[in-house]
Amino acid sequence: MKTYSYKAIGSRQEVLKNGYSRYSTEPNVWKTQHSAYRFVILDHVSPKIIITLEHYSDIIGHRKSVASLTGELLEKLANKTLSKEVLLAKVEQDSDLLPEILQGTSSSRASIRYGCGKVLMDLSEKRPEKLYPYMDHFVKLLDSKYRILTWNALITIANLATVDEDKKFDAIFGKYYGLLNDGYMVTAANLVGNSGKIALANPYLIQEVTNQLLKVEGLSLTPHLTEECKRVIIEHAIKSFDVFFDKVEAKAEVFSFVKRQLGSSRESLGKRAREFLEKWE
Repeated sequence: MKTYSYKAIGSRQEVLKNGYSRYSTEPNVWKTQHSAYRFVILDHVSPKIIITLEHYSDIIGHRKSVASLTGELLEKLANKTLSKEVLLAKVEQDSDLLPEILQGTSSSRASIRYGCGKVLMDLSEKRPEKLYPYMDHFVKLLDSKYRILTWNALITIANLATVDEDKKFDAIFGKYYGLLNDGYMVTAANLVGNSGKIALANPYLIQEVTNQLLKVEGLSLTPHLTEECKRVIIEHAIKSFDVFFDKVEAKAEVFSFVKRQLGSSRESLGKRAREFLEKWE
């Protein structure tokens, strides 16, 4: 590669978020997924990504093009001329769209905000590895003033936990399960109902996940979490236990929990409890 002057374009972490992959012959050289960009070099002194000015304009042009395209897609999403399913398919095919879709969750327009949240949640189910570098984005959404985004984030994070090579979930375990007590049935149901994925992907967390699920009987009642809501959440807990029960050490505690639901006034809960006991006891 010829020698040119260089320009910093971001941190090392941003390499992974912008589609670069390591160039095998040199440990400090990364090759972009777009052949027009050629090579990016990691400056070990300033720990910045630097690239030859020869190709810097190509990158800026591409980013502007992607932003423009994504903007058009989001506008179509807002006016319902583009479905969330079609947008999901486009994002699956082109990861360059992801930063703008992620940004879309901050839109002041509800149709864009919730549309992007749903697309990202569905993508995490199908291709969690594509969203894993952005896990921090979804952790922040746990504190969103928009509850729908929080509910989406709970499901998305559980999906990302299945590819959590860096054990990022460990650091947010308390924050994640702390939302059991936020007083909303949908929050608790989404959290509890997706706990099986977390436990299966991280066996060393099974006892801690089990302990959290066993707490749902004691959830405080609120205007948004009635006794019937608690029964729905307990049913989700039994479904999650069923996913990883063979790996649970505290089986007696879980059996006791399930047996207490046999006489439930919620027919589906009683049925779920009977089926669980028939399968596992």
